[in-house]
Amino acid sequence: MTTDPAALARRLQSTPHSTGLRDSRGYRAFRVANATLLVLVMVVMLYPFVNILAQSFSGEAFINAGQVNLVPRGFNLETYQLVMSDRMFWTNYRNTVVYTVVATAISIVLTTTFAYAISKRGLRGRNVFIAIAVFTMFFNGGLIPNYVLINALGFTNTIWAIVVPNAISVFNLLVMKSFFENLPTELEEAAAIDGLSTYGTLLRIVLPLSKAVIATMVLFYAVFFWNSWFSAFLYLDRAELFPVTMYLRNLIAGATTATSVGGGSSENVTQIASNIQSVTMVLTVLPIVLLYPFVQKYFVSGVMLGAVKQ
Repeated sequence: MTTDPAALARRLQSTPHSTGLRDSRGYRAFRVANATLLVLVMVVMLYPFVNILAQSFSGEAFINAGQVNLVPRGFNLETYQLVMSDRMFWTNYRNTVVYTVVATAISIVLTTTFAYAISKRGLRGRNVFIAIAVFTMFFNGGLIPNYVLINALGFTNTIWAIVVPNAISVFNLLVMKSFFENLPTELEEAAAIDGLSTYGTLLRIVLPLSKAVIATMVLFYAVFFWNSWFSAFLYLDRAELFPVTMYLRNLIAGATTATSVGGGSSENVTQIASNIQSVTMVLTVLPIVLLYPFVQKYFVSGVMLGAVKQ
């Protein structure tokens, strides 16, 4: 009898009357209430993004008058042209891509190997390693000691200042640990009988079965590193090393004026100042928004497989 969750889900979907709840009045009311609530949550989540998108394409007169809601008014692409012609924007954008790819790859390797090790109940000192990891969820050395440590290691103004301090998320670690614990032990025993080492079992047996949870962790880490700006704010001093989130942060904080972006003339400075933050935010989040649909199918199954004990 199959134990594949996807197969079980398909069987349940093919027998909708088996529970007897489908035709009950209470169940129908629950479905209506649930659908209504989810639609309201979706509207609340999407409204700010659609509003920012509309403002990024709107004219400054309508923005300053507060007349832009969900549809652009006074359509213009002037600010997009100015921002996208700014060399520093694309330099910071490239930095963000490099930081995200390198940091995500390192985090996945460290999280996967650490989680696999502590998922083995026979590991000597297993509880100590788990306790140390959990301890860091609630306590840390503090901002100044962390800065002194990064500076002493020579990581200041390097990619390692962004990558190393956040290489392992304990939440992601515990999710992957739970997933590995739920894998059938018979598979690894059979691999050991066939002569595979621990590393061979991990690479050839465990990881191919863990695509869903790994894809989920890749999404978690990629979104975190893509949106991260505070580490760059602390440890990077040179503007050419900043991620694009620091570029956006400087715009919002007023450290970069409208005239400094693309050398705007006096005729378009007002237009640029009115929606430059909206334009930059749209350009910053666009890659993650485009990436999510490709990994969404792994998202729910990956989290559930790692969070539900069999």
